[in-house]
Amino acid sequence: MLNLKKSLAALALGTALLSAGQAMADDYTIDKTGQHAFIDFKISHLGFSYIYGTFKDWEGTFSFDAKKPEASKIDVTLKTTSVDTNHAERDKHIRTADFLDVSKFPEAKFVSTSVKSTGEGTADVTGNLTLHGVTKPVVIAAKFIGEGKDPWGGYRAGFEGTTTIKLKDFDIQKDLGPKSQELELIISFEGVKK
Repeated sequence: MLNLKKSLAALALGTALLSAGQAMADDYTIDKTGQHAFIDFKISHLGFSYIYGTFKDWEGTFSFDAKKPEASKIDVTLKTTSVDTNHAERDKHIRTADFLDVSKFPEAKFVSTSVKSTGEGTADVTGNLTLHGVTKPVVIAAKFIGEGKDPWGGYRAGFEGTTTIKLKDFDIQKDLGPKSQELELIISFEGVKK
């Protein structure tokens, strides 16, 4: 009888471990090599139009399980000197102490702290954004685009997300007028399963 109890306990433990393994999120590397990933931004120019830009040098990883999105995580680091607004003189100015101060703060980083499902394929991703030497919590409104096998034998998952930040929250004090106090970040990427 004791052996039967031990066998049942071992079977229960094995089943629990197997179930836990199946519930674990898969790890992905964001596909910057294939240029299937973007961190873009949009900011008003004096209230007359918008300036759009991107960061060309960044990398990141994420974990994702469609059945348990709350277990997802993301970690992204970008090189601030890679800012590109399609205008060399403006980019040079953005890199100065007036804005990004890239010589002092060469990197920006986002690390998620929680993911909360908000509907079918959508979630609020809360995390710490470090920019210009300041770390603040932000919430990214994220949307799951899709997942599946790719033509090269890999497995991919893709997302997009947006958030709006106030420049002064990150100690960027240059004042371009009341219409230019906030910047919208747009993140879009595919990840390849490790």
